[in-house]
Amino acid sequence: MIEQKMDADWLVFHPSPKTPDFRLPEGAVDAHCHVFGPSPEFPYAPERKYTPCNAGRDKLFALRDHLGFSRNVIVQATCHGKDNSAMVDACQAAGELARGVASVGAGISVGELEDMHRAGVRGVRFNFVKRLVDETPKDAFLGIADRIQQFGWSIVVYFEAADLEGLEPFLRQLPGTVVVDHMGRPDVTKGVDHADFERFIRLMTENENIWTKVTCPERLTITGPPYDDVAPYCRAIVDRFEDRVLWGTDWPHPNMKSHMPDDGALVDYIPRIALTAERQRKLLVDNPMRLYWA
Repeated sequence: MIEQKMDADWLVFHPSPKTPDFRLPEGAVDAHCHVFGPSPEFPYAPERKYTPCNAGRDKLFALRDHLGFSRNVIVQATCHGKDNSAMVDACQAAGELARGVASVGAGISVGELEDMHRAGVRGVRFNFVKRLVDETPKDAFLGIADRIQQFGWSIVVYFEAADLEGLEPFLRQLPGTVVVDHMGRPDVTKGVDHADFERFIRLMTENENIWTKVTCPERLTITGPPYDDVAPYCRAIVDRFEDRVLWGTDWPHPNMKSHMPDDGALVDYIPRIALTAERQRKLLVDNPMRLYWA
């Protein structure tokens, strides 16, 4: 098999991230990261919308150790479709130091879910970002959501801010713990007091089962590093919902075109959004351990 080449206009992950100045609390979890391939061992899905660089488990674990994390939550990437082999392989290699979030179809069997649970998978991801995936009927997602409850898994939902209004009834239907990726991707040009972001705040306030990840300033920013335009959004969430927030690097940062973040600098961003040691520990240790390792 010929190795698949990455899309030419997208950047490769930072080759030598700095050592963070911020010292992570003991037991810190990188609760949102990915593995890509390496192909051809783990080929990318034919229906993928992008082809990333190879970024396998060994590179992820080396980054984990360099930054000072103890554990990873590895989220299935859309470029691998519903073939979770690379993610499951990484979880098995890491043992208790990793958990996984899978992407599955409506036909997934209980036996297949049991196999993934034994490998360390503790959640499924529903993706509504149209440029990344083809549309899936919401009834199919609801069926999957019901089926995973016997395993105690959570649900990760990825969407963009413009789609929140239409998705709200669906999100309120979902059972168990629901984790929204990247704060629902707010438009940071509008300000934290804008009705769009207030809608997201209200959703979390009215639904105590909904968590979010205060992640990916590099994706949300307009001004670029050090992401001053994104920090107020993250702080607003952490201040209100300190027991329902997670943080992760998003390594290896797929589909980045304008700049590739330094993962060490991203770690140094954490004390700007979680302002006390107690909130930092909840964000990085207590919350992810409660959700994925309890």
